[in-house]
Amino acid sequence: MKGKQNDEIVEISGKIKILKEIEIIVPNVEKRERIDKFLTNQIENASRSKIEKLIESGLVLVNGHTVKPSHKISPGEKIIVKIPKEPRPELTPEPIPLDIVYEDEYLLVVNKPAGMVTHPGHGNYTGTLVNALLYHCSKLSKVNISGDEVRPGIVHRLDKDTSGLLVVAKDDETHRHLAKQFFHKTVEREYWAIVWGHFNSNRGVIEAELGRSKSDRTKFTVVKGGKPAITEYEVLEKFDFLSLVKLKLKTGRTHQIRVHLSHIGHPVFGDPTYGGRRIAWGGIDRKKKLFVDELLKIMPRQALHAKTLGFIHPARNEFMKFDSELPDDMKKLLEILRSKT
Repeated sequence: MKGKQNDEIVEISGKIKILKEIEIIVPNVEKRERIDKFLTNQIENASRSKIEKLIESGLVLVNGHTVKPSHKISPGEKIIVKIPKEPRPELTPEPIPLDIVYEDEYLLVVNKPAGMVTHPGHGNYTGTLVNALLYHCSKLSKVNISGDEVRPGIVHRLDKDTSGLLVVAKDDETHRHLAKQFFHKTVEREYWAIVWGHFNSNRGVIEAELGRSKSDRTKFTVVKGGKPAITEYEVLEKFDFLSLVKLKLKTGRTHQIRVHLSHIGHPVFGDPTYGGRRIAWGGIDRKKKLFVDELLKIMPRQALHAKTLGFIHPARNEFMKFDSELPDDMKKLLEILRSKT
């Protein structure tokens, strides 16, 4: 996700330390746009101001030459972007309240609220679940298969504005066992969502490959040749123009549920990224539109909650399953919808 960027360029012995280089060949484009705007959409987690600083620092080359942020790209140009390594943020314990569903000496299960980032990164270095966990726990696992050292204890994650259950490891062995279960897809995960429209069938499977969007690198989309992704759904309740659905992940791709539901014409209500904040169902007159506007005020995020989580306890070798209540905003939304039926 885009956010506030750390715009410091690290210098070691007077030289910039480069983390990685990105090579981009400009495709055939109808409109020649500015290079700073083009790169902002092409590079993940890049803000326009960050791109401008890279260009002005000589870290962006077009056909081997430096350019200005106003340079208009042309098809076939070879762009090299050098990404400087930024200082690793210091992890600070913070006394943030946690809704702990279960805890023992090996792990804990926490009900993450909407609005809380799972782990620090890309401008969110405080106020995260990790900051809260560091204050609560005397120890957390240090293993991380991504190689990122700012995710102690984090075995899996939820989007910032998705609420629900997460399991956290307190030691490396527990972390490895849990990670293996996620990798082999033996973990039970059930989500509830309020989505636009009515389904043709009360049960179904969405199977569509996912990849990063070429037009906006912060988003994901259905693409041929992408990563396989499978989502099962079951309709629990129908309302006038919305439905309450239960979803099970057979794969765990980034934004999977949100992209899949949007792809089949049923975006998650309130989702600002994948079409959930505009009317996505026919037959909405002016009076109903005002009602929709009121509902969107209640739900400023995607109406998606990770309700159930089940796994085998690494130390006890027994299956454990946890359930959570829907958050207040989804409860209120359902209460209003049910009162209208």
